[in-house]
Amino acid sequence: MEIIFRSIIMFIFLFLIVKILGKKQIKNLTLYDYVLSITLGSIAADSIISLDTPLYDGLISLVTFALIGYLASLLSLYNHTVEEIMDGEPITLFENNNFNYANLENAKLSVAKVLENCRLKGCFDINDLDCAVLEPSGDISILLKEKSQPLTSSDIKANIQKNSTKQTLSYNLIVDGVIDMEELKKAHKTKSWLNNYLKNKHIKLPNVALLTINQNKKITILTKN
Repeated sequence: MEIIFRSIIMFIFLFLIVKILGKKQIKNLTLYDYVLSITLGSIAADSIISLDTPLYDGLISLVTFALIGYLASLLSLYNHTVEEIMDGEPITLFENNNFNYANLENAKLSVAKVLENCRLKGCFDINDLDCAVLEPSGDISILLKEKSQPLTSSDIKANIQKNSTKQTLSYNLIVDGVIDMEELKKAHKTKSWLNNYLKNKHIKLPNVALLTINQNKKITILTKN
């Protein structure tokens, strides 16, 4: 019976704390928000189950952490330095037609993971990508090149649609220095052909960040910095 009472009290307190701290979607949580959420949940769970510990101790801890989080959020609104410390800064992963390997390593991300996020946002060809940025929330934002951006009504009125390039599916033959045999097969190419292509370009396989070929047989190769 006591556990039920504690659960109800903790639910009410957590509900009020969430209302005060503000609502965020899971994917928009920063590392700071994530740690704060886990801590509050852990305190609440421990206070419910640990019957030997007075309930008010758990409530005090809960309110203290919530207050720290609220004050920190207020500070971040008015102080950019505090905001950078708490949330971090955006990290550029792709620009100037190549991956920034130093930033990829700092962010603990692979080329394959960046490509996955690009596909989820509708970019299937690396040639269409202008810039990719890792946001503090952990999401990856992308900017398509001007020629690959969706047409607007003003573009249609200006008859720009005639000059737009049709997007085609591309195959990632090499990602992070590793040959994808399945993609090679889909592109109707052989490993021998790929090795000869790299040899003619005087590029070694481990130095390739990404090599793609689209349905128009256009090959794009990006090397590691």
